Amino acid sequence: MSIFTRIFAGDIPATFVYTDEICGVFLPINPLATGHVLVVPKVEVDEWIDLPEATVSHLMAVAQRIGKAQKAAFGCRRVGVIIAGFEVPHVHIHVIPTNEMSQLDFANAAPHSERSDLEAAASALRAHLR
Repeated sequence: MSIFTRIFAGDIPATFVYTDEICGVFLPINPLATGHVLVVPKVEVDEWIDLPEATVSHLMAVAQRIGKAQKAAFGCRRVGVIIAGFEVPHVHIHVIPTNEMSQLDFANAAPHSERSDLEAAASALRAHLR
């Protein structure tokens, strides 16, 4: 069982921004930027290329909606999207508000995040999703 499946089951806390019957969106504990989120399908599948096409389309539509909220909430120049899949064997799309390419490097991930900072970023995103 992946850490994301455990998050969806409520076994591990997470700071959710959005959820529906197919996926959830929450902030990682080691963000690349303020407002960085993960779009994760509820079904546990290792590689995104193994998901049904309809699920991939849904995840990307949610990522786009979140990206628009990130631009409005954080005033970033761009919104980067990364599907790497090496760190957790459960599909997840990183959606990252960014002002420069170097912010999309996992070597620059925050070593620690305060719960209050994650909640503040989530609140800002939720306000722009309405």
